[in-house]
Amino acid sequence: MRCLFVTHYFPPETGAAPSRLYDWARRLAAWGHQVTVVAPVPNYPRGRIFPEYRDRFFYEERVGNLRVLRTRIYVNRSAGFAQRMLSYFSFVFCSILVGIIKVRRQDVVLVESPPLFLGLSGLVLKTCLRAKMVLNVSDLWPETAVAMGIVRNRFLIQLSVGLEEFLYRQSCLVTAQTQYMVADIRKRVKVPVALITNGVDLEVFSDGALGKREAQRVAFNFSNKFVVGYTGLFGMAQDLDLVLDAAELLRNVPDILFALFGDGPEKQRLHAEVQRRRLENVRFFMPQPSHTMPALMAGFNAAVVPLKRLDLFKGALPCKLFECMAAGTVVLVAIAGEAQELVEDAEGGICVPPEDAASLVAGILRLRADPSLQRRLACNARSYIALHYNREQIAARLQDLLVEAAGIPEQAVAHEDRHGYRSAPTIR
Repeated sequence: MRCLFVTHYFPPETGAAPSRLYDWARRLAAWGHQVTVVAPVPNYPRGRIFPEYRDRFFYEERVGNLRVLRTRIYVNRSAGFAQRMLSYFSFVFCSILVGIIKVRRQDVVLVESPPLFLGLSGLVLKTCLRAKMVLNVSDLWPETAVAMGIVRNRFLIQLSVGLEEFLYRQSCLVTAQTQYMVADIRKRVKVPVALITNGVDLEVFSDGALGKREAQRVAFNFSNKFVVGYTGLFGMAQDLDLVLDAAELLRNVPDILFALFGDGPEKQRLHAEVQRRRLENVRFFMPQPSHTMPALMAGFNAAVVPLKRLDLFKGALPCKLFECMAAGTVVLVAIAGEAQELVEDAEGGICVPPEDAASLVAGILRLRADPSLQRRLACNARSYIALHYNREQIAARLQDLLVEAAGIPEQAVAHEDRHGYRSAPTIR
């Protein structure tokens, strides 16, 4: 199968989308498929082009078995709507240009959304490259932007919803990360929709990697502290104000430390808020190298996974939830809906209502007072993720879906990976 990935996010950028898409692409390539990736020059999440990508408009690289084509785009650190749209559409134009000039005929064009507008690039490229388009939805847009108050203009909302549904109908398959997203898309358009969840690479979260837990605690001066950790994007949806509120309620408990790792548009404001409140029990850290993250997460006594109280987020399953559980860390989940159901089913953490600092504090104090509970929940979390959210098996399901979408005869595809597992059946 010849497969083209078109995505706004790809390593060396860090975060949920780059990690997930790279994992899919590298596994498909390892299983014998020809995989090409078209992406912007790395700039996420700080809104600055990485130094090693600032001297040319176009880069062609080999990343393992992958062919990666990178193009310059408009980048602006501002979180404003207009600047964000300009950045998105600059990549729509440049990805079409690069795809037409540098890519030959493909069987499948897989487009990552959001940004939704990248589906326009997929439409053009599927025609020019005589391929089928698969739209992978990792977040419903514009629904999320409307719920967060980013988009308020009724005309823009109607236009975006129309574009969203048009792109769904132009796809031979839509994949989505949660049951909520799958149900929402199926309710509005009659297209094949499949569930392809997030997950973890069990080799990355191996016992050997997690064994470096104590070294990470020493490196960050976490010794003798009950560490409540957060890793990921500092964005509007993540509701890290909840964490600051909890820290303020616990400011007189000297051994509890809130350690926040990551970057994003809200970090500067949150840092200023910590200084204003004089919260000495909160520390900020820059994003860490990916190979150190499993041990770092394992070094937390508990990991907090918050989102704002919005009905839309009842269908959210943040990538950090899977990773922290795979690291054998108890999760404190301040999300209603699917995330809560997953954690309760796993018996791998404590769920509290979103935007409820008092309940979060109660959960933290409960874990701090009962180390045996902490160990039991952590063990349950790790076992559950290993059983249900193995990225190798998820990628195998994706492979079957793409092969079917491309119309490639089943006998032409190798179905056994290097561990001897047969690809999982197509999800309906």
